[in-house]
Amino acid sequence: MTLSDIKAFIEAEINVPPSSQIFLQDGRPVTDKSTTLAQMNVQEGDVVALAIQSPRQRSQPAQRSTPAQPAQRAPSANDPEQARLRVLGDPVLMAEWRRQDPELASAASDRDKFHDLYSARQRQYAQAQREKEEQHALLAADPFNVDAQQKIEEMIRQERVAENLQKAMEENPESFGRVTMLYIDVTVNNVPIKAFVDSGAQTTIMSPAAAERCGILRLIDKRFGGIARGVGTANILGRVHSAEIQIGQYNLASSFTVMEGKDVDLLLGLDMLKRHQMCIDLRKNSLIVQNDEIPFLPESEIPKMMDDILKNEPKVEGPDGSTIGTTTGTLEPGTGSSTSQQQEAGPSGTSGQASSSQSAGGAGNFGQSQPITPESIAKITELGFSREEAIAALRQVDGNVELAIGLLI
Repeated sequence: MTLSDIKAFIEAEINVPPSSQIFLQDGRPVTDKSTTLAQMNVQEGDVVALAIQSPRQRSQPAQRSTPAQPAQRAPSANDPEQARLRVLGDPVLMAEWRRQDPELASAASDRDKFHDLYSARQRQYAQAQREKEEQHALLAADPFNVDAQQKIEEMIRQERVAENLQKAMEENPESFGRVTMLYIDVTVNNVPIKAFVDSGAQTTIMSPAAAERCGILRLIDKRFGGIARGVGTANILGRVHSAEIQIGQYNLASSFTVMEGKDVDLLLGLDMLKRHQMCIDLRKNSLIVQNDEIPFLPESEIPKMMDDILKNEPKVEGPDGSTIGTTTGTLEPGTGSSTSQQQEAGPSGTSGQASSSQSAGGAGNFGQSQPITPESIAKITELGFSREEAIAALRQVDGNVELAIGLLI
């Protein structure tokens, strides 16, 4: 096929006239439209670079090159104007930019502002790459330095962790989804209540507020009170030895341990499940009680306990500005404020991405906050980072040195 034929296909595909299409070979424009792909030595699987020339560029008269005014050249892969035109003409790409870097996307309509921001993103990314290379060179300068080798080992380990995370997000994204807990509708002492089915709990537990609503708070035997210890501690007010609970079509007798500090009104534990031979059937999404199937509640009907857990759980940064809960493993897409993204629209019309090493300020939620000490700053600066970078990273992760090093790397 000749380049003229290919330009016709491109015009039909992306609505760009042939006069605006410039094919590049070894970085130079191919002006002869009758040139074939075979003459350009293009083999199966090769990539042919195509630059899209804007009407404004075509209308400019040819000028002789002078030291003060260089000649017009074909757009390069890092040409901000080419990237701006590309994103303005592609709604899908614009939506991706708005998610990853809303500031840069909103500036696409302003040529000068977009150029400034785009160039700043490129400089930041280039600077991060240089610092990383310099750090590797500094650590590798003395191959017999044990401390340097340990730092190199930790850096390599962090890279492998990041690669493993990226692979999991690409090949097994369902593992980062939100898992709804198993709730059913029950009735206790003629009071409707939503019960959390938990086969990992040893006993059936009810909150004091729910016990009061059900009218059984007065039946608590305080002799069975005490303190429950596990991940945390909670006060056990006592035990209600017998109360009627209706599950599906069956009225069952049950005992309840009334405990403070639980986020659910009623928790059906293993004692209740085994006593009445209940079966959790995830294929049918139901709790099987003898011959009755009680469907688990959809996410819209369950209590908002999980929302509070997801909101307050510690989070770590994932790829593309996303965050991942350290307890539930739930992935939340990035909003563009946590990680700046550099978008590169190449001459071929495709776009690439390169994540910068910047993260937005603001307090993170990484559990117990730790003070920022000269010792913690020194541990980071020993790896080749500046004092300002070390302090900024420590502030973002509440003083956790290991997370700060991982963030900077």
